[in-house]
Amino acid sequence: MPVAETGREPQGLEPGQDPQQQRPERPAEHGARRVLREILSGSALLSVLAVVVSLVIGAILIAVTNPAVIQASGYFFARPGDTVSAVLNAVGGAYGSLFRGGLIDFSAVGFWAGIQPLLRSLGFATPLIAAGLGIAIGFRAGLFNIGGQGQILIGGAVAGWIGFSLPLPGPLHLIAALVGGLLGGALWAAIPGVLKARTGAHEVIVTIMLNYIAFYLLDYFLNTPVLQAPGSNTPVSAPTAPDAVLPQLFGSPVNLGFPLVVLLVLAAAYLLDRSSLGFKLRAVGENASAARTAGIDVKRMTIAAMVISGVFVGFAGAYQVLGQTTSGFSTAFDAGIGFNAITVALLGRSKPWGVFWAGLLFGVFQNGGYTMQAANAVDLNVVSVVQSLIVLFIAAPPLVRAIFRLPAPKGARA
Repeated sequence: MPVAETGREPQGLEPGQDPQQQRPERPAEHGARRVLREILSGSALLSVLAVVVSLVIGAILIAVTNPAVIQASGYFFARPGDTVSAVLNAVGGAYGSLFRGGLIDFSAVGFWAGIQPLLRSLGFATPLIAAGLGIAIGFRAGLFNIGGQGQILIGGAVAGWIGFSLPLPGPLHLIAALVGGLLGGALWAAIPGVLKARTGAHEVIVTIMLNYIAFYLLDYFLNTPVLQAPGSNTPVSAPTAPDAVLPQLFGSPVNLGFPLVVLLVLAAAYLLDRSSLGFKLRAVGENASAARTAGIDVKRMTIAAMVISGVFVGFAGAYQVLGQTTSGFSTAFDAGIGFNAITVALLGRSKPWGVFWAGLLFGVFQNGGYTMQAANAVDLNVVSVVQSLIVLFIAAPPLVRAIFRLPAPKGARA
């Protein structure tokens, strides 16, 4: 009711103070959560533009390091067309090789031969998608799971041990090895979840430290009879038994892991968008205090989010180990997937199908990068630079908006 009608000043106001000046202050939001929310709330357009800007910078890097471009630039003012032609040839040749090596080779004879690069890229993308889903679930719950490497190592080690040591019949052996990998990743992720819920320990610090512990723990067991191949003098395990290996599909480079990861995408989409558990996880990620007020057990949801995240990441570790029979595994089978999965989750805006397409993109980058290096003598690290730039631009939406002169979202502060 207006002041003039009551003759009384509203509570909490000094005499003569304008009621419009009294506004309830929102509680200060944790900086990391605020940044994460801004990243995840960005549009798909920002993700696409981040990739475009990264590819443009990658093209500049390819051009300035190309020998033909360097030579032509020496007489640029005399014949500028030679420099332009050299730049176009260098960039076009490199990205053309990336496309042929990662997607479709139009020079191949026959449709089946032409899509072999895409099928190989699916193999690279499978563990990235699985691990990216796990990281994304943590993000949606407001948790920074940086322990993908450790969870992959533990999950893969458990799956590998079951794969070469337990004499189980037929498909049961493969199922047991896969389940062991999921449980190994879940157990390793549960540790920071419990510490976060019970003691308030920051999950970023704990998961990073657990990466080192997992690496050196695996290295230790690979030098003992627990994991080391009998008679071997190197820290390598015994090969996976043939009946515990993910079978190839129709004689292609794609194995059973890819359809399984598609099922994981569907499961993650159902969990986050249609289940009550997913609603609680998202509520905690949006505002833990409000979720607690609404009766949600925030501590329990924190542990659940980390465990579920570890299950998905553990599948990536199991895939890395159970996808081959020619040799055992060492401490290197993570292959950087644990950290690349963070990029995949960010690029996919932590949405299951967004993570799927982001994983496919990075699978194409990794597979096509080898062709680009072989055909054009372009350093493979250029692909890593492009991936790193994608992370940079995804993590800085205002920078992308400034480059393309896009308007700020409604309600955003200047």
